[in-house]
Amino acid sequence: MGTSQAVGYVDAEGSITGWLNELSFMPIDYNPQAMVDEWSGDYGCGVKYFSQDAVIKLAPAAGIFLEESLTPAEKLSVVQGLLEEDHEGAQRIFRSIGVYLGYAIAHYADFYDIRHLLILGRVTSGRGGALILQSTREVLDTEFPELRTIALHLPDESDRRVGQAITAAGLAPLA
Repeated sequence: MGTSQAVGYVDAEGSITGWLNELSFMPIDYNPQAMVDEWSGDYGCGVKYFSQDAVIKLAPAAGIFLEESLTPAEKLSVVQGLLEEDHEGAQRIFRSIGVYLGYAIAHYADFYDIRHLLILGRVTSGRGGALILQSTREVLDTEFPELRTIALHLPDESDRRVGQAITAAGLAPLA
């Protein structure tokens, strides 16, 4: 989960397939009024729902007003700091991202045989990761009982922010 929503699909044999392995621009919100990705020009892309962009978008509705002069990373950090202080609005933001993820996983499951899902990225740092995971699980269990078998994994804090490096290190060497 991140600004590029880097996603890798590994088949049952542990190999990366020739399938689409980057879901940044896969639509998860089909509302024409959904957030528009500035790079692709498409609306409703996952990249806008699983990153600091989602946190920043949801902040005003959660009663959190962020200084315009801050970078997106700094805005995320402010909200994560409020979450550590038990700010109710910050909690709602990360729960909402988990709801987005739950529905997106159900959508992705129409195309991929998902058995394990590793949740990584800066937006999962701190308590936010646990709230995202909890809400995601609730959506899957309640709305999509046939997907209850999907195992959701949230690595320890130090590994969440370096997800791409972990994935690259785990790939088999090229022959």
